Amino acid sequence: MQVKTILIADSGSTKTAWCLVENGHQRTFRTQGISPYFQTPAQVQQILQTELVSQDPALLKVEELYFYGTGLLAEANARMVEDALQAVFTNTNISVTHDLMGAARGLCGHNPGIVSILGTGSNSCYYNGTAIVKNNPGLGYILGDEGSGAYLGKHILQYYLYNSFDDELKFKFEAKFNTSRDEILENVYRKPLANRYLASFASFLSENRGHFLVENILEDGFNEFFFNHLYKYRESWTFPLHFTGGVASSFQDVLQELCNLYELQLGTIARSPLEGLVRYHSMLS
Repeated sequence: MQVKTILIADSGSTKTAWCLVENGHQRTFRTQGISPYFQTPAQVQQILQTELVSQDPALLKVEELYFYGTGLLAEANARMVEDALQAVFTNTNISVTHDLMGAARGLCGHNPGIVSILGTGSNSCYYNGTAIVKNNPGLGYILGDEGSGAYLGKHILQYYLYNSFDDELKFKFEAKFNTSRDEILENVYRKPLANRYLASFASFLSENRGHFLVENILEDGFNEFFFNHLYKYRESWTFPLHFTGGVASSFQDVLQELCNLYELQLGTIARSPLEGLVRYHSMLS
């Protein structure tokens, strides 16, 4: 029996992780994130050509491509990304769906659970083992995305610009980022990809754990996510809570503490669902 060659992508706003599965072997690739909210079809095609196919032109010969991406809950967005992929991978069978389904399949497989993405943005759902039954969608980095890198970064900048940091944190912030009020406002309000810019400040929290202001930002951000999203699913008290994304991976202890506090069962925390997606699709092929 000949096993199909498949390419799987897990794409957020900041980066896309790709895995080629061929003859039982796996190869991984990285490109910048692909989002229908921030890129045109032509820009998506350029990313595919210059950042992915340029690493190995043989990728164009894959038989099946499964793309899980941010912003693809809307049918028009999914169609745009699918068209851009098909323009590059002309002889490939392509399936495009949203990153939340990728997280659900990658973390839960065929078991039910509450699935959350905490990366540059945030999202959550109740997955019954087959389909996403309930989704309390995020509102993006301006109105929502509680618990995300963009949300946490926004609050770091608020603390700094409002002069709420003590001398220790203010010195560390200025030494690390060497920026100004005008530059910050320019990047947030005038330049593209402000969500990535905001999320780039989240590393400051990882580097200064233990400081009470840092812990306050983290606890407030994750509490907002639990209250506004996970509390909306009554299944949160029945099935385990799974998390994926760079923010979730970086602050696992805070998520564990909140699950203990609210008497919720913590499941898997993974930086990326890609490994689980490889297992999921390898079993189907």
